[in-house]
Amino acid sequence: MARQRIINGDEAPKDEPPRKPPAIEFRPDDEKHDEELRPQKLDDVVGQRKAVERLRIMLDAAKKRNEPLGHLLFDGPPGLGKTTFATVIPKELGVDFQIASAPALTAPKDVLPYVTNASFGSVLFLDEIHRLPPAVEEFLYPVMEDFRVDIALGEGMNARTINMPLKKFTVIGATTRSGLLTAPLRDRFVNRLHLDFYDDADLAEIVNRNARKLRTEIDPAASAEISKRSRGTPRKANNLLYWCRDYADSRAKGRITDDVAKLALEMIEVDHVGLDELDRKYLLTLINIFAGGPAGLTAIAHSMSCPSDTLEDEIEPFLLRVGFVQRTPRGRVVTSAALTHLGIAIPEPPSQGTLF
Repeated sequence: MARQRIINGDEAPKDEPPRKPPAIEFRPDDEKHDEELRPQKLDDVVGQRKAVERLRIMLDAAKKRNEPLGHLLFDGPPGLGKTTFATVIPKELGVDFQIASAPALTAPKDVLPYVTNASFGSVLFLDEIHRLPPAVEEFLYPVMEDFRVDIALGEGMNARTINMPLKKFTVIGATTRSGLLTAPLRDRFVNRLHLDFYDDADLAEIVNRNARKLRTEIDPAASAEISKRSRGTPRKANNLLYWCRDYADSRAKGRITDDVAKLALEMIEVDHVGLDELDRKYLLTLINIFAGGPAGLTAIAHSMSCPSDTLEDEIEPFLLRVGFVQRTPRGRVVTSAALTHLGIAIPEPPSQGTLF
C-alpha cells in the first residue's frame, strides 16, 4: 500500500474552529519503503568514498562533453549498493533509465526491445551480468562497441545480415562474481568500479538516516549495535533495522534503544559479530561431524541439507572474512578464532611422548 498524505480539503464551517489536517500516516506494510531507503542523489550516498569520487569525475566529464557516460561495470559482494549506484546515475544525468535481469534475457530477441528503445545518453542496467547466456553476450558486443544491431534474415544461401544503427547509450552492468565474466565482455566496459564492505561508522550513519525516513526513533547506541552486526553490508543493516522497528513498535512503545536492539537481535539469533543461525550451523557441522576439517564443500552441504551454492555464496564469504574458516587444498578447516567465539575448548595437540 502506497504512502498517503490524508488532508481534508473541505472548508470548515464558520461557527467551528478550523480543523487541523490529520498527520501523515505511515503504514508498516508500505511497499515503497525499500525504494525510499535508497539514496536518490550521489550526495546522499554514504561510504564507498573512492567509488563516489571516481563516479563524480566520470559524470562531470560526460556532462561537459555532452556525451553518454562510458559503459560502467560494478562488481562486489551482494548488498553493497551496486543497484543503488545504477539508479542514482541516470538521475544525476537527467536521462532515461531501463533495468533488466541478465538471467531473464535468454535470447537476443529478449534484449532487442531494450537497445532499440534506448534514447541518446540513456542508461540500460543489466543486473547479474555474469549470468548472460553466450548468445545474448555475443549479440551485445556490436551494440556496446559500435551501437548497432546485426539482424540475420533468412537461412542458408539466401541469408543476409541487416545492420541497424542505434542511439548512443550507456550499459551499466552489476556482478557479484566478476571472475565469471568473459574477457571480451569485460573489456567492453570502459569504466569499472569495485565496491567493498562498509565500516561500522558508515553503517551507523546509514541506519540513522533510514530510521528517520521510517519515522522511527533510535538511540545512537542502538544504531552502533545494529551496524556492528550487519557484516559490513547496508542491505543487512536495513533488514535488521526493519526487524528492530517491528520489535520496538510491538514491545517498546516504538523507540529503539540499545537494550531494545539487543533483545530484538537476540530473538533472531544474530550475535555481536553478525553470525546467524545458519552460520553457526555451518561451523558446528564442520566441528562436530568433520572434527574441524578439512572437509569438502559438497560433504558439508549434504550434512546440512543445504545447497552447496548457498554455502559458497552466502555463508562462507563472511566466515572467511572474519577468519572463522580457512580454505585449504584438502577442504574447509575451522579456526581457533571460531572455537573461541563459540565457546568451545581448543583441543590440545596430541603428546609426542619422550624420546630416549
